[in-house]
Amino acid sequence: MDNHDKYEKAVNSFRRLLQIMDELREKCPWDREQTFETLRNLTVEETFELSDAIVNNDSSNVCKELGDLLLHIVFYSKIASEDNKFDIENVINQLCDKLVRRHPHIYGDVHSESAAEVHENWEKIKLRSEGSRSVLGGIPSSLPALIKAYRIQDKASGVGFDWDNKDDVWAKVLEEVDELKAEEAAGSSKVEDEFGDVLFSLVNYARFLHIHPEDALEKTNRKFIARFKKLEELVNEDDKKIYEMSLPELDIYWNKSKELLKEHSRNSDE
Repeated sequence: MDNHDKYEKAVNSFRRLLQIMDELREKCPWDREQTFETLRNLTVEETFELSDAIVNNDSSNVCKELGDLLLHIVFYSKIASEDNKFDIENVINQLCDKLVRRHPHIYGDVHSESAAEVHENWEKIKLRSEGSRSVLGGIPSSLPALIKAYRIQDKASGVGFDWDNKDDVWAKVLEEVDELKAEEAAGSSKVEDEFGDVLFSLVNYARFLHIHPEDALEKTNRKFIARFKKLEELVNEDDKKIYEMSLPELDIYWNKSKELLKEHSRNSDE
């Protein structure tokens, strides 16, 4: 199948979705009542469900959750069109125009050799031709703090405000840890601030390692949950009560749960 045929099939699928949306908005009592405000929390939930599917490497659910998000985009556009604010055509054309404008190395005469150069051009174009007042503009205030820290540093890096190498960043991490320990030892009210600085510097180091800190922490969360649930399972098998056990006893079960899960993982990989 050539690209023309693939595009035609995609257009027909999208046309079908738009038609279904029109029918639902007209005939379904629930769909008729929805507004931007009522959909917002559902959209956030769908986004996290997509995130879960990606972390779980579940391609079937990734496909499903992408469809749910696409429905929300069409839904918002349908609601807006009813008030003559914008429609799905405006949404798509604005996106296409932005992509063309921000990729002058593809659609213009700018030469970019690396992804880093593309990223730097992206931020400069936003400032120069799109009227952004700040490099940090556009970062949602409600973003989770860990993701927000990464985006802040990433955007600053896009205009050249960055460390030269990861060794300097690690030195900064150690400096911030020392400051945290000093403030904690002094009983200072600045402990929270210093702890935040440690986290911020670790996020920066993760960026230099090409690791997203949110993904790394989520993997650790899931690993801990799996190990702790296995610990609980082992304790129950021995007819013990977890809340009656000492920490040394729990450590024995914890280490056993780790070994069992590692062995299961090895067997699954074979």
